[in-house]
This record gives sequence, C-alpha cells and structure tokens, in this order.
Amino acid sequence: MSNSDSRKRTLALAVRVTPEEADAIMEKARDAGATVSEFLRACALGRKTRNTVDSQVINELRRLGGLQKHLFLEGGGANSYEHAAILIEIKKAVARIAT
Repeated sequence: MSNSDSRKRTLALAVRVTPEEADAIMEKARDAGATVSEFLRACALGRKTRNTVDSQVINELRRLGGLQKHLFLEGGGANSYEHAAILIEIKKAVARIAT
C-alpha cells in the first residue's frame, strides 16, 4: 500500500460483532496474511483475498510428493503399489485445495 492510500483513509468504521465472529474474522485475516482492516475492506469491496495457509499446505504436499518419489527411486521400485497410491492421494489433495 502506498503512503497516499493510507493518507486517504481518514474515516474509521465501527462494527459490532460477537466474540466468536471477531475470532473468526481475525483468523481469516491472519490466514490471508492481512490486517483485519485490509481483510474487511477486501471482502466488503468484492476483492479476492488469498489464503496463505492454502499455499503453505500445497507447498508441503508437493514437498512430501517429492520425498515420496525419492524414496520410490531409492528403493528400486520396491513397494511400488504403495508408493503410487500415496502419490495419487497427494495429487488429489493438492487438486482439492487448489480449486
């Protein structure tokens, strides 16, 4: 955000929420890598928010897939059915999150 954007933001809005709603909003803002203000502005104005947790999970699944492939190659193809089944499940998990 440029300094000119922050200087233009001179109004503060108060919103009443329950403690549970406040917790949920703060958690979603944290997951999006944004402040609560940035997150609420984006939601209210129809802008996309990106979930950094999803990106982290996808990266971890990809890392695990790479390790699984390495183990398969190091094992000379031993237990190839089990290795293939695990890789398929990892790919399915990445696809579910990415959509």
